[in-house]
Amino acid sequence: MTVSFTGHRIADPAIRAALYDTIKRLAEAGADTFCTGGAAGFDTIAAEEVLRLKNEYPHIKLQLVLPCSPKEQTRSFSREMKEAYVKVMRGADSMECVSQSYTKTCMKERNQRLIDLADVCVCWYDSVNRPYSGTGQTVRMAEKKGIRVINLLSN
Repeated sequence: MTVSFTGHRIADPAIRAALYDTIKRLAEAGADTFCTGGAAGFDTIAAEEVLRLKNEYPHIKLQLVLPCSPKEQTRSFSREMKEAYVKVMRGADSMECVSQSYTKTCMKERNQRLIDLADVCVCWYDSVNRPYSGTGQTVRMAEKKGIRVINLLSN
């Protein structure tokens, strides 16, 4: 079973505990591949929690599905964000880039790829205040595909 993550770039640090518990439950239910898009915020926190749980669940894998090359994606990241990104990249089991360079469509293509791979979508989605975000777009893609969506942010 493959799980894809999507969430807002500014994620509440308290989300870590909910992510940890959710990833653990999914790993125990047979999930073996966890995909994240490499963005700052929720994506990074989700990847860090998958990496933390790999010691307890060695069968799980972290797959990065990036919109463009790491150099392009991190161009506007702070030093701290870049350090977290590099740590996640080093721990990942695999990585793919939808495009080598940043384009107008690479984020949407990355989001679609995450959903194409997914059996389950775990999100941190504010459907009330941010319905038209990239996260909202990805959740709608998942719903259209008919896959289970677990929203860790209850509105």
